[in-house]
Amino acid sequence: MRTNPVRLVDEFMRLIEFDSPSYDERKLADYVMDRLHGLGLFVLEDGAGDKIGGSCGNVYGLMKGDDSLPPLMFCAHLDTVDPCRGKRAVLAPNGKIMSRSGTVLGADDLSGVAAILEALTVLSEEGTRHGPIEVLFTVAEEVYCKGSRVFDFSKVLSEQAYVLDLAGPVGTAAYAAPSIVTFSVTIRGKAAHAGFEPQRGVHAIAVAADAISRLRLGLVDEETTVNVGQIRGGQATNIVPESCVVRGEVRSLRHDKAMDQAQAAVRTFEQAAKAAGAEVETDIAIAAAAYETPLDHPVVTRFERACRSLKIAPSLTKTMGGSDNNELALNNITGLVVASGMFRCHSTKEYTTVDELTRAAELTLALMTMDA
Repeated sequence: MRTNPVRLVDEFMRLIEFDSPSYDERKLADYVMDRLHGLGLFVLEDGAGDKIGGSCGNVYGLMKGDDSLPPLMFCAHLDTVDPCRGKRAVLAPNGKIMSRSGTVLGADDLSGVAAILEALTVLSEEGTRHGPIEVLFTVAEEVYCKGSRVFDFSKVLSEQAYVLDLAGPVGTAAYAAPSIVTFSVTIRGKAAHAGFEPQRGVHAIAVAADAISRLRLGLVDEETTVNVGQIRGGQATNIVPESCVVRGEVRSLRHDKAMDQAQAAVRTFEQAAKAAGAEVETDIAIAAAAYETPLDHPVVTRFERACRSLKIAPSLTKTMGGSDNNELALNNITGLVVASGMFRCHSTKEYTTVDELTRAAELTLALMTMDA
């Protein structure tokens, strides 16, 4: 074992202590930049914060290496879903690391951040031969990858990347991910007194309910889902609601299917509004574009070799979750989303383990040096 599990866990526990909700990752970004500077990397913070209304930008780092070897990028995100403020980690005697109480742990994605930092630390200590290594720690990933979306990839050296941002045991990697298409519908009806003259109103919430009842929600087919996640409307219980806003999303491993389903959902709301005499405004936005990395690509075969070098069985899968890898793919960087040993993410039951963190760091280090 080349990594230092004690140092790695200490690093992870320290990272957890930073409050880093989406758009407010400043203190954590400063810490990570200090660590990268200390390891001798060239470090740059971009202007993503100004562009998306956040407190800081994406953090980019470059560790110089043997230019005869292919440059590789390693990516993880700095932000954490709520409830995350005041989070603290507890290490159990069995090696399980959990949140103390009431918050997420933040292993999504600080397990990935910790693994990358530990691997870079080992390289700095050992002087092991490696190619140029680029790291990208993004902001606002949890809100449809807004940080990486505005990152300037034109100066990136790497054509291949590993994004440490997948739940499950180390050795798992996703080679395909969906398009995510969001839709928003605003229905404008007509207010009226709900007791004296409800018949004079146009019930905006009823229009929305009618449309939603016609949608096929959940798993549409083996590669497509549709969800309505937010409904907001009405002013008071004694007023026929004049307006209602509905937001949802479609995910599909095929971009054309995602677009078709989103457009079909919007048409359903338009038809319901027309039938009821209401007005409707709709919006469709592409939050992520689907990709599929060929299984014979070097980024995949290197991952498989690195796993086997550590006696870890590689497991390649498709995911229905988006990540920064969707943005990398749009910028002609071929990548895999690699599990970093996080479990039950986006919940207060989230956890990782010392063994999984260690395996994540060991695998990251192996990937960095596999071609050397």
